[in-house]
Amino acid sequence: MNWYLEVLQKYAVFSGRARRKEYWLFFLFNILISVGLFVIEILAGVGSKLLGVGVSLMGLLYALAVLVPGLAVTVRRLHDTGRSGWWLLMAFIPPIGTIDLIVLLATDGNPGANRYGPNPKETPGPAAGATPAMGSAPA
Repeated sequence: MNWYLEVLQKYAVFSGRARRKEYWLFFLFNILISVGLFVIEILAGVGSKLLGVGVSLMGLLYALAVLVPGLAVTVRRLHDTGRSGWWLLMAFIPPIGTIDLIVLLATDGNPGANRYGPNPKETPGPAAGATPAMGSAPA
């Protein structure tokens, strides 16, 4: 859950790098939350009546809310592999571009620093404990 919240805290941060774990856990939580919202609307009997068959109003609002952080973490994930965020546009080339993009997102990042920043595996993530407050000196 901490990885998901970290992506939301970096709402529109397109610079830097993101680990595979950060990207894929954000992706997993998005799927789980979307399915949960869809089930809630089915049980409440309101989802498909508002927008049409199979469309969830809460799911649509949630998707809009996480659109920018989702794009940002995807760009940071591509940065971790040494690629520009423009590679995200490959998803518009069906089906080869989408498959290639999934492979890139699943590929291990460059070891050491690259032009987009230090290796996120070498710096502690949210699961490693609390991070120092802004403006405080490291211990």
